[in-house]
Amino acid sequence: MTERYRYDVEILHLLVSPQHAYFGRARDGAAAVPTTDADRVELVAGKGIVGDRFFGKAAHMDAAVTLIAVEALEAMAAELGAGPFDPLRTRRNVVLRGAELAPLLGEEIVLESHGGSARLLVGRPANPCAWMDRVLAQGAHAAMRGRGGVRCRVLTDGVLHRGTAVLHSPVPLDAGRAGAAVVRRASRLP
Repeated sequence: MTERYRYDVEILHLLVSPQHAYFGRARDGAAAVPTTDADRVELVAGKGIVGDRFFGKAAHMDAAVTLIAVEALEAMAAELGAGPFDPLRTRRNVVLRGAELAPLLGEEIVLESHGGSARLLVGRPANPCAWMDRVLAQGAHAAMRGRGGVRCRVLTDGVLHRGTAVLHSPVPLDAGRAGAAVVRRASRLP
């Protein structure tokens, strides 16, 4: 059995949007698309988040749910000398505090919150698009490379809630990286 680690995290935002907002050329402006910063979301295995633009789309089954660490956005804003970034503008579904995501590529994780949970396969990086220069700050597109979060496949039905949460992972996070605080709060599970 694979060793598991438990990390205390916080789910800050749960974005659900029925349509794409960033398409075409950034100079033409973003579409006005209704977006919900939900208190809870329902996930369906193999399909994604109920009500989201990627739900049940064959081309997005392996990338139906996106996660991003708010610490990455805070670091980018500081580097660019910009005010705080609105994490919802990145269009990532789950905005976490206290999670180091890059080491999780290729791993199965469980996010648990308020009695609900979902098992996810972290498949690939969520690479930024040129729109980030328009909606966050000039230079954000380049700054987000390698820090744009991850794309996941939903492996089990579940519910996630905004607020305190636990991330279960087979990966012991490196204390030398941005998630050093996470490592100090981590505990090994049998």
